[in-house]
Amino acid sequence: MARPTVRILSRYILRQHLPPLGYALAALTFAMLVNQVAKQFGNFVGKGLPGTVIFEVFALSIPFIVAMTLPMAVLVAVLYTFSHLAADNEVTAMKASGISIGRLLAPVMGGALVMALISLFWNDQVLPRSNHELRTLLVDIQRKKPTFQLKEQVINEVVPGQFFLRAARIDPAENTLNDVTIYDLEDPERRRIITADSGRMAYTPGGTDLYLTLRDGEVHEVKRTEPDQFNRTFYGTNRIKVAGVGNTFQQTENDDYRGDREMTICAMQEVVVRARQDMERVRREALAAVTAELRRLSKLAPLPPLAADTAPPSPTGYCAVVGWVKRLMLPDSAHAAQAPVRRQPFTAQQTSMAPTAYEQRLRAARQRAAIYEVEIEKKLAISAACVIFAMLGVPLAIRFPRGGVGLVIGTSLAVFSVYYVGLIGGEELGDRLIVPPFFAMWTPNLIFLAISLPLLWNVRRAGSTTHGGDWDEVKHALFGWMSKIRILQFGMRNSR
Repeated sequence: MARPTVRILSRYILRQHLPPLGYALAALTFAMLVNQVAKQFGNFVGKGLPGTVIFEVFALSIPFIVAMTLPMAVLVAVLYTFSHLAADNEVTAMKASGISIGRLLAPVMGGALVMALISLFWNDQVLPRSNHELRTLLVDIQRKKPTFQLKEQVINEVVPGQFFLRAARIDPAENTLNDVTIYDLEDPERRRIITADSGRMAYTPGGTDLYLTLRDGEVHEVKRTEPDQFNRTFYGTNRIKVAGVGNTFQQTENDDYRGDREMTICAMQEVVVRARQDMERVRREALAAVTAELRRLSKLAPLPPLAADTAPPSPTGYCAVVGWVKRLMLPDSAHAAQAPVRRQPFTAQQTSMAPTAYEQRLRAARQRAAIYEVEIEKKLAISAACVIFAMLGVPLAIRFPRGGVGLVIGTSLAVFSVYYVGLIGGEELGDRLIVPPFFAMWTPNLIFLAISLPLLWNVRRAGSTTHGGDWDEVKHALFGWMSKIRILQFGMRNSR
């Protein structure tokens, strides 16, 4: 049984972390949300959307922001708390009372582990659902008043495959156009190019049709049946109706499609298993094709078609626990019956494919598996970052107790920049099959873990918190090796 003094100390250390953790999480989330609002707000206001829809867009952006700021808040809280404890000589007093740095680290690691589990639940259960709702809502918004998204000096597709518009100047507020060129491909029997000096856009009361009023232009027309004839018509005013544009906001009720960032870990693992089954099936098809060709050349009877194993993967580990919890919480009627598994035989068409086709199918299956594996590892790595950042923040704060708020801000910015740049770069390399998914996402964690372990070992020494700790010592710790190299080079020149 732990001593009462130790339990009181653990509760004291954890209580010291709670206020800065809450403040850091709220401040970082608010700052990133304001940045998101500043970048996107103008795109939504001009579309005539209801205020509730705009609010919903930014509300659905919060889960993604929290997923990023939660590990950041843990690092800020640890740095802030232990820098104050060290600056007030509380760490020195605890060490003088026989309490080791490892014992001080234990409650912090326990709290960081709890935050890591919360982060894992958030990233795996809350974030995919919010990403799915946000993507669906953004697609619905894009269908609303598409002409507002017209870009100047670019050929804009107003009606897919049928109606294209280019304008040198566009005023969304006044719905006016200047130097207009329209490519009308609606009629397959003729092609029309309409030019105009200026024009104006307007919608029907129902908001489904677009009217263009063009002034001072020409119409160039060529018919497929008469390619040798070219019609050129001049006009002062030309009114064009573009039907089916749609200017009403209709929110999608059900959208079953989900990308990798809209799926849970267990759902992505199923996709990975399916992709690996496809890879194995391609290999077996290639082998069967070679065998069939050799048997044909040897005038032997062809072998019966092989059966491909398409059995659904059985959940293990984390997914088994999640499935057990869902079975406890959901009624039996919510569990849909699985369809019987069928074994698909390899047909003659499959076994007669060219080698390049097999290579393309194999690479496509491997890349599909890698994309989802990278996303799985990213969720796990970001959650584990809570523990890694806690291990990094404790020795830094104890080693440099007089760094103050500057140490907290400077170290946090440096760590966040390196960490998230590493995540973005690693995700790109992992998706392209250049780096294995584990190392693509876990390399930043491994780097900071390798930095934190020597720092923890260093602060365990007696008297390590009784000296300095200001910004001069931070500067010396970072760049002191440069002066040592210069002294060594000077000594080598003198020895000659």
